[in-house]
Amino acid sequence: MTDEQSEAPDHTAVRTALWRAMHVRVDPPPHVLEDETGLRLAAPDDGWRHRPDMDPQATRGFRAAVVARARFVEDLITEQAGRGVTQYVVLGAGLDTFAQRRPEIAARLRVFEVDRPGPQAWKRRRLADLGYGIPDRLHLVPVDFEASEDWLEKLTVAGFDPGLPAVVVSTGVTMYLTEDATAATLRRIAGLAPGSTLAMTFLLPPDLLDAADRPGLRASKDGAQASGTPFISFYTPAEMLTSARDAGFADVRHVSGSSLAERYFAARTDGLRPSTGEDFLLATT
Repeated sequence: MTDEQSEAPDHTAVRTALWRAMHVRVDPPPHVLEDETGLRLAAPDDGWRHRPDMDPQATRGFRAAVVARARFVEDLITEQAGRGVTQYVVLGAGLDTFAQRRPEIAARLRVFEVDRPGPQAWKRRRLADLGYGIPDRLHLVPVDFEASEDWLEKLTVAGFDPGLPAVVVSTGVTMYLTEDATAATLRRIAGLAPGSTLAMTFLLPPDLLDAADRPGLRASKDGAQASGTPFISFYTPAEMLTSARDAGFADVRHVSGSSLAERYFAARTDGLRPSTGEDFLLATT
């Protein structure tokens, strides 16, 4: 018998999808990202908006940070597709909805979503149930990380061509991994074809956050610990850049959360701004 609970996406993936939907439903336009597809996939109960972690005021900074990072990734993919890159890899895909929401761009790409086998089987069923299906250019690649399966080997079997450039994205993952595991991932990606780009988020140490955002980080850390998925690793920007250089990337850049706030929220009059604490590594081979 299938254990549906073990196949369901984790709480973090669901929360991220619901925050993206909340941005559309409670924040005034213009919206940084319009994504209610993840809400359709998650199909929470009717009272989902009354959950403590959906409080419109208490979570507005986190909500803004989630849509800012998603918008940054989509802008990057659009730019790289315009330059002729044809492969897009999402590590730890969760309830990513790019292929469903942006078919005009996805049609120019081969999209590979890498995730644990259980949640991927769940997502495959949900996409079918909702009528999205799995188009030929979307590849759901199950990888059992606990069994030390080689994700790059699994990607190649699924049709990924390591000889061609790719965009590889990993958001909201590094805090759950040891520094050695992240370094190993960086080395694998740095070995991809020249012209490949990595966008990877990382959590900053608490002392680098704005004082107003530190209680939120503590609450998130405590919640992750209680749910059995503790935050393990935090990086200063200099540490992450050094790790990427040591892995072999030709060019590395730090993209701060505050720069995304300026890019996507500066013209807003409602005071909505992303919380600090999660930055991007942007690296090219």
